[in-house]
Amino acid sequence: MSFPDNAIVTAAAAELAADHGVALLRGNGTTGASAPAASGQLADQVRAIVTALLAGQGGAPPGRRGVKAVAQRDVTLEKFGYPGPPPGMDVRTADVVTGADGAPMAAGYMTLTAGSFPWTLNYDEVQIVLEGELHIGTPDGVRVGRPGDVLYVPKGSTITFSTPTWAKFVYVTYPADWESQ
Repeated sequence: MSFPDNAIVTAAAAELAADHGVALLRGNGTTGASAPAASGQLADQVRAIVTALLAGQGGAPPGRRGVKAVAQRDVTLEKFGYPGPPPGMDVRTADVVTGADGAPMAAGYMTLTAGSFPWTLNYDEVQIVLEGELHIGTPDGVRVGRPGDVLYVPKGSTITFSTPTWAKFVYVTYPADWESQ
């Protein structure tokens, strides 16, 4: 990519361009920094470089694939695949955002029928109650979440998930690979 002789190219910009295989050439065919450019010229150069970099990466920065939208009505919840819930308690989940999406956090849906089970978190988690009543038992007492409520459970907590009848909530975990923590 060529640019005017009077454009400024910082060392960081030159390094980033080189990392992405973009050759930066001054109007006279040489590389390196130069005298300040008019702000319009600099903006044009930055725009051209960013456009070239994004075009070479499929339009998204590394590790990102753009906005992911999930319609709740299209999600199928599966039987909870971990020990804990007692017989007769139906617990179902569906992960909808994972590390495979390039996200540093994960999210999904969970439903519980009447009952409770213990759980230890080696990750941070936020729950947003959609339906019913979600009870989170802690050594300090029970926190109750109702539709629209947000509950935060910090890493290292030992809790019980429970509900007197039914609960449906969205969970958000950090990091996304919470199982490996």
